This record gives sequence, structure tokens and C-alpha cells, in this order.
Amino acid sequence: MIRRYKSLIGAMLLVACAWQPVSALSAEEAAKTPLQQSLSELAARARPGVLGITVLDLDSGAQVHINADRAYPMMSVFKAPVAATVLSQVDAGRLSLDQKVTLTRADVVGGSAVPSIGAHFQGERMTFTVSQLLFATISESDNTAADALVRLVGGAKVVTAFLRTHGIDGMRVDLDEAGIDRIFQGVAHGEQVPANETAQEQLARWRRGYRDYLDDPRNRTTPDAAAQFLQQLWKGRLLSAASTRRLLQLMDGQTIPNRLRAGVPNEVSLADKCGTSMSLEGETAAYNDIGILTWPNGHTVVVAAFLTAARADKAERDAIYADIARRVVAADGPR
Repeated sequence: MIRRYKSLIGAMLLVACAWQPVSALSAEEAAKTPLQQSLSELAARARPGVLGITVLDLDSGAQVHINADRAYPMMSVFKAPVAATVLSQVDAGRLSLDQKVTLTRADVVGGSAVPSIGAHFQGERMTFTVSQLLFATISESDNTAADALVRLVGGAKVVTAFLRTHGIDGMRVDLDEAGIDRIFQGVAHGEQVPANETAQEQLARWRRGYRDYLDDPRNRTTPDAAAQFLQQLWKGRLLSAASTRRLLQLMDGQTIPNRLRAGVPNEVSLADKCGTSMSLEGETAAYNDIGILTWPNGHTVVVAAFLTAARADKAERDAIYADIARRVVAADGPR
């Protein structure tokens, strides 16, 4: 009898223990706002990739965070703080928008969202103004222009110092585009791709470089830090009024790639900056977009979204980003 009683008590305790986490989880789920629940669904849809999102209402201060407790590789998103650093030096009188910068063919870096400086470089030397380089870097995501601007301000460490000066601690810039490309290529600084490499050796090098990039802590940001950068830009805390307008106009002019923008209705404006890595064997290391949504009544919401190690194809990745924008707009931002 006593044995049966003890067994009954043990069974009751097991039931109680089993129910406790379910109740806690239900309470946690119930505490989520509709927008947070909706964006969580998109993060689940992106698996096994990891989708991190921060949405910040610049009017109310309300926020939504999805997988935002980690740093994500930025790729070309880093060009926005590079441009801000350049414009801060323009504001300080150390640089001028009309200042001439001469590039050599050795400075050309492959890759841009649209054919730009790298694709149209002629001869051994070409000269551009700082203003032209800013346009190519932000609106056209040109890698050659971005690296020229990184050199112009004094290196990547100067960009990170600019961010730290403004209290943005979760975003870091350590490398230019050429440095990032070296990681993916699996070659150290100063080294060249091995001559007469077999296809198998090339694939092994790419696999090594791809894994190294995913493991590398440099040129990364948390979604919160990216949102903070956009918040401070919008509120005029980073740059003069003229430089703030210039950078926002350049971001508004970035129409390719079309990610968040694909889900934004015509009456809402978007100033954004995307970032894209190479894909290898069906996986994409980084697929990002950060932007500022503005309604006709002036209501403003920041969205910072980063997708890493995604197995989804390009069409599905783009669809996820369009749905992020649609759901943020439909909810009128976080509440």
C-alpha cells in the first residue's frame, strides 16, 4: 500500500514537472506582440539559416527583437558606416566632396550591385571626386569605391572609432572589400591563388575560405547596433544636417538589390543598404538589408535584418525580406 502511495506521488510529481515548462512557454508566447510573433514565423521559415531582426519605432521607442543577441557578418552593409565616416570628415573640414581621388587598376576590386567603377575602369589610372565615390559606394554598392573611401579616411579602424565615439558598440569594421574577398578566396594577405590549381583543389580552398568567413568575428554587427546606427543617423546625431540628408538620399537611391524594398508600398519611403556574400554548395553566408521606413505622416521605423548560413534559394530569401517589410508596414511598426 505504502509502495503504491509512493508511486502515485511520484507520478503526480512527474506530471507537475512536465506541465511547468509548457505553462512558462505559453506565458512567454502570450507576451509577444503580434509583430514579434509574425517575424518569429519568418525566422522559423529561414531555418536552418539564422535570421536576426531588430525593428525600432523612432517615434515611440518600441522595439521588436528576433535572434538579435548575436553578431552577424555585414558584407556591404559596412559601406553605410564607411560613408558616414567620410561625411563626418567632410563636416570637420578634413575632406571635401569635390576632392579628387586617383585610383589605379591595381585598386580595382570585383563586385558591385550594378556595373560601376570596377566594371568601367579604363586605362591604368582614373580620377574621381569624393562625391562620386560616395554615390558608387552606397547607391551602387561598388567595392572599388568603398575601398578607396576606407583608405581615404585612414583605414577600417577609423570607421570603428567613429562608431565608438557615438556609442555604437555592437558594430565593428576591420576589413575592406579586398580583405573580405581574401578570406573567401582562402588566401592570406599578399598571397596569390595557386597557379595550375585543379578543380578539386579550388573547391577545397573555397570551402576553407567560406568556413573561415563564417567563423571570423570581423566586420560584424548585431541587429540592435545596426538599428542604433540608423536611429542616430536619422536623428542627426552622427552628421551635420547637410551630410545626413546626403547619406539618406544615397541610401534611398539604392534600388538594387531589391529586398525590404520589394515589400514596401509606394506611399512609404525606404532608405536602405544591403549586403550579400557569395554562396557555396547551396548555402549563403550573408544576406542582409538595413533601412529606414518613413510613412507620409512622418512616422519612422528602422528595420535591421541579417540572414546567415541560409540554405534557401535566392527567390525564397528575397521573399522573406519582402515579407519582413510587409509585416512591419502592416503593423505600423512595433507597439
